[in-house]
Amino acid sequence: VQLQASGGGLVQAGGSLRLSCAASGFTFEDYAIGWFRQAPGKEREGVSCIDSSDGSTYYADSVKGRFTISNDNAKNMVYLQMNSLKAEDTGVYYCAVDGSYYYTLFWSCTHGMDYWGKGTLVTVSS
Repeated sequence: VQLQASGGGLVQAGGSLRLSCAASGFTFEDYAIGWFRQAPGKEREGVSCIDSSDGSTYYADSVKGRFTISNDNAKNMVYLQMNSLKAEDTGVYYCAVDGSYYYTLFWSCTHGMDYWGKGTLVTVSS
């Protein structure tokens, strides 16, 4: 399984960024895929995830109303549109996927997933 995240960068507070994740090398029929982040000195946390089977989504409370996750199953891509960015959104953002048979979106997005890509750094200047 390969997950390639891109789109990170430096942006001023209030600005926007769009992260992309290209997924390959797996044949899960259904899966949860999404974004986690790790801020300096903090634990990694689930930001937003989407269920490939029905498009249901999960958002952390801290990003609700500002971030939007979307996917393109045909291209095995997942995106995270981040608007109204805040300094506290700074961190390394990781794309991850959970294709285990008994996955649930909420559990996967709050407890971690099976496969991880290398992160992309998002820095929001205040």
